[in-house]
Order: sequence, then C-alpha cells, then structure tokens
Amino acid sequence: MGQEEEDPVGVEEVKEQEQEEEEIGTSSWNQRKQTQIVQLSEKLIHGDLESQIQAARDIRKLVRKSSSSSSPSSSSSVKTRSKLAAAGVIQPLVFMLVSPNMDAREASLLALLNLAVRNERNKVKIVTAGAIPPLVELLKIQNSSIRELATAAILTLSAAAPNKHTIVASGAAPLLVQVLSSGSVQGKVDAVTALHNLSTCPENSTAILDAKAVFPLINLLKECKKYSKFAEKTTALLEILSNSEEGQIAISNSDGGILTLVETVEDGSLVSTEHAVGALLSLCQSCRDKYRKLILNEGAIPGLLRLTVEGTAEARERAHTLLDLLRDSPQEKRLASSVLERIVYDIAARVDGADKAAETAKRLLQDMVQRSMEHSLSCIQQRAASCTPSDIPSS
Repeated sequence: MGQEEEDPVGVEEVKEQEQEEEEIGTSSWNQRKQTQIVQLSEKLIHGDLESQIQAARDIRKLVRKSSSSSSPSSSSSVKTRSKLAAAGVIQPLVFMLVSPNMDAREASLLALLNLAVRNERNKVKIVTAGAIPPLVELLKIQNSSIRELATAAILTLSAAAPNKHTIVASGAAPLLVQVLSSGSVQGKVDAVTALHNLSTCPENSTAILDAKAVFPLINLLKECKKYSKFAEKTTALLEILSNSEEGQIAISNSDGGILTLVETVEDGSLVSTEHAVGALLSLCQSCRDKYRKLILNEGAIPGLLRLTVEGTAEARERAHTLLDLLRDSPQEKRLASSVLERIVYDIAARVDGADKAAETAKRLLQDMVQRSMEHSLSCIQQRAASCTPSDIPSS
C-alpha cells in the first residue's frame, strides 16, 4: 500500500531527463566528429599522397554519413560541410585535382562534389580556390568516369550565381557540349543542366553556346518526354540558339529538328511549349519565306491553336504571332476556313467540353479574325507612313 501511495515520477521530469541524455549523446558525438574533421584536415595539408587520398575518401564518407544518418546529428549535414570547409580542406583538395595520380584526382573530385552539394558558400569557396581550370582539364581526358564526375562537379558549382561568369570564361561550355554527344545518359543530363544554369545569367546566354550544340540537343529532345524538366531545359537552350543565324540553319538542317519542336508544342509542359514556340517564332521571323513552309509541313497549326488557349501568357502571345505569320501569305492559299473551324472546335471541346465547344470555338475564331484585322491595319498604316509625297499618285 505504501508504495502505491507514493507519488510517481512526473512525466515532465522524465522528458527532461531524456532530453539531457540526448544532449549529452549529441555533444559527445559532435566532439568526436570535430576531432575527426581536424585530423582529416591535418592529413590533407601535411600528409603524404596516400594519406591525402585516404583523407579525401574519408571526407566524402563523413559528409554522406551525415546526410543519411538517422542519429540526432542527421540534420547537421550542412553544418558538417561548413565545418570541413572552415578546417581548411578545400584548398588542398583543389590542389589534388592537378595531381598526376588519377586516384588522387578522383578522390578529391568526389570529396569536393560532396562538400558543394546543398551548400552555396562552399560552392563559391571551391571556385575561389581555383577549382575550375583543373575541372576543365578533366573534361578533356579520355577516362569517361572522371570526365562525367567533372561534369557533375561543374553542374553543382554552376548553380551558384557568383560562379557562372568564371565557369563560362574558362571555356567549359564547348566541352560540356561534347558530353551531350558522347556521354552516358547521366552525363548528358548533367551537361544540359549545367549549360542551362550558365545560360540563366543574362550576359552569358549568348556566349555559352554555338550551333554545334543544336544537333545533340535536338536528339535529346526527341528521346525524352516532352513535358519533363529535362525537356524544359533543352528547349530553353534551343530557343537561345534559334536567335542566331547559325543556330537557325542548324535547327532546320537537323533530322526532324522542326518536327521535334512542333511535337513539343503539342505535348510539352507549360515551360517547354513556351520555349519551343519561341524557337519556331524566331525561325519564322528571321526568314519567313524560308521557314514558313517548313513549319507548316510539320503540321504546326493544331498545336499552335491549342497553345493560344492553354499556354502561358507569353506562349499564347507567341503562338498568335506565329499563326499570323503562317497564315497571312499572298503566295499560298490560306488554311481553308472549314478546316480551321474544325480544328478550333476540337480544341474547344477538349478545353471546355462538348456542351460549350461551339461557344468557345466561336469566341476563338472571332479573336483570330480580330487579330488578323489589327495586323492588316497595322501593315497599311506602316506603308502609309513610309510613303513620300512623290509616291502618292496624282489625281
């Protein structure tokens, strides 16, 4: 009875005790990790080559363990990367990238890659330490495994805005384009993503690519799902290339180049359709007589009409403009009105259902007629404004 009458230990007291034990365990674990980090740094800075290689491998393991561990320290993977950088491991790892020993290069490359992932400050530190020139050299070697690890490293580093100009200036882009043609599937994905990262910097967009990138990009777009993130990046690069004469020629000369863009307009995501119609529009605006028929021959009209309804605001505007360029030609007959009405009705039925299809189709056709009239009026006004008094017939 006496024992039953004694007050039990309070729940809050138990929780406090468990928290104290957890904090003690975490503190002890952190102390061991800090000691390990210091030891690894010492080996990298002062050890012989074998010790440096092993230290680089251990750094990779430590970061990966911190990222995947289910211990109380699992949320400290970012802190682990920061502590390793603070301990001075980045510079000696960068020095190892130029070692004649291929094992040293690979070990340092993997360590740096793991230090850079999900840590913006480390990305910048690695580039500041001089990593880009040796990484560019690794992109040139015959060892495909090392070359693709270097591609992955440049991809990761290119995600940090301060690094983009340095990477472009290093001449990495043409080598990444080579990976598009000869790399593994993962290597090609990494190369496209790295090039896309670099292109998002306004001063870099026209400088990173030349027409040689068109053929592998078209082939990759053919093979991937048109609504995928990969397709979005690929079409973004193709749109950039479509702004140069060399890129336009390469797209039209590629086997199925224009058809692949038309298919992306039909089946792509909101982002990829916007880029694809942008590329087609660039072609048609650059030389309407040359590209208009090529685009029409690939059956672009239905996809463009649907895009005027379902696309982003920018895609809808581009689709409207391209449709005007494709339809309005004195040299060729306009698309037969009955065919146009059928296409518009089918699109309206998919968008609003059969019950409202007729109403929606009528609105779309009216909008198209209105835009056509506005375009024609604009052309008349421009011609009138350009006339000189001598051009005007006398009465």
